[in-house]
Amino acid sequence: MNKSLVLGAGILVAGSWAVAGKSLTTEEAVLTNYSDIAFAVYSDSLTTAQSLKVAVDSLIANPSEKTLNAAREAWKVSRVPYQQSEVYRFGNSNVDDWEGDLNAWPLDEGLIDYVDPNYNRSASNIEEGEEVDQSATYSVITNNKLDINNDGKVDTTNITSSLIASLHELRGGEANVSRGYHAIEFLLWGQDLNGTEFGAGNRSFTDYVNGAECTSGVTKSDANICVRRGQYLTVSTDMLIEDLESMVAQWNPEVGGNYRATLVSEGQVGIKKALTGIGELAGGELAGERMRVALVANDPEDEHDCFSDNTHYSHYYNIKGIQNVYLGSYTRTNGDVVKGASIKDLVAVSNGNVAEELAVKIEDARKAVNGLVTSAESKEKPQSFDQLIGPGNKEGNKIVQGAIDSLLLVTESTESAAKAVGITEL
Repeated sequence: MNKSLVLGAGILVAGSWAVAGKSLTTEEAVLTNYSDIAFAVYSDSLTTAQSLKVAVDSLIANPSEKTLNAAREAWKVSRVPYQQSEVYRFGNSNVDDWEGDLNAWPLDEGLIDYVDPNYNRSASNIEEGEEVDQSATYSVITNNKLDINNDGKVDTTNITSSLIASLHELRGGEANVSRGYHAIEFLLWGQDLNGTEFGAGNRSFTDYVNGAECTSGVTKSDANICVRRGQYLTVSTDMLIEDLESMVAQWNPEVGGNYRATLVSEGQVGIKKALTGIGELAGGELAGERMRVALVANDPEDEHDCFSDNTHYSHYYNIKGIQNVYLGSYTRTNGDVVKGASIKDLVAVSNGNVAEELAVKIEDARKAVNGLVTSAESKEKPQSFDQLIGPGNKEGNKIVQGAIDSLLLVTESTESAAKAVGITEL
């Protein structure tokens, strides 16, 4: 709870001084609220991941269309707070060092489970000219031993957290993604084989049936493979929860000596970290890696949530996270609002016009990215991100390009805001 303290001519409210009608927002107040939002958004990410775990357990115990769809929905819900947390990347080293375990993409799904026989495996895992039956012989789930990069056999008999962790980005192969949200996504949806046509992955619940109806692709398979698939999904979800628990502890105000405790006292250094997260996520990551790369290549393999076709929401909640941090307000999954001194308030002390300009640019970008959501959720002619980036889809390409352009303006305006508070370079 925020406290108010009256001291002579000044009133301290939520860490900001009001003297003779003028607000003098402190860096410490801004960083405290910035950390409060981080704690809340990571806590919500943990809570929704725990709900995902319940749904996954139900799927494994009783495979059906109903339990599979419930697990898929729980995965989508879990993405809402997590994507709003990504604005804490790029500036905060603890997040940068940790994030790859949860959200690395795109992944070589053939490392984890069966894929379509015509699927082209990542170059990091296949030698030039090598012929491999990719539909069954390569993955962890379908094998007790695995040869990675022709560099010796890996024992995959027991699917444990240690095994999955050891395979993640193994030997520097960025496509060797074995854990995190996208590994779970693949296990729930399977490959999206629709290209730039409408439709997501269509994995059958029978892929988790322990019995004669067990499937692995187009043919029935050994029930033990379905058991192993369930084990991989269960362990991956447990690992996700453990990872999120560790980050919640980093931002918990009741834990002494953690990352938060240091950050709130860093002054301008901490503000620079926060502004770096805004600028880099908007321009370099979201506009660049997640949109422009896919648009230029017209390649659905480059979309962020490529198995579920949930990319439009992931992108939207990225920009919403940026807005949360800049305006200093986050609405939690239970409806509670975390609010306090904001970066905008701090910039406004030096230059009100620059502060407002960045707020406007962020809102413009939010609306532009929301165009992806509107398109995907259209009742007349829905087009998800992988349709919008398709070759020859001029209107779809225009929607994506408009979102890219608006995000780049956010980065440009963020640099101006940084200069207004005395930060010469992000």
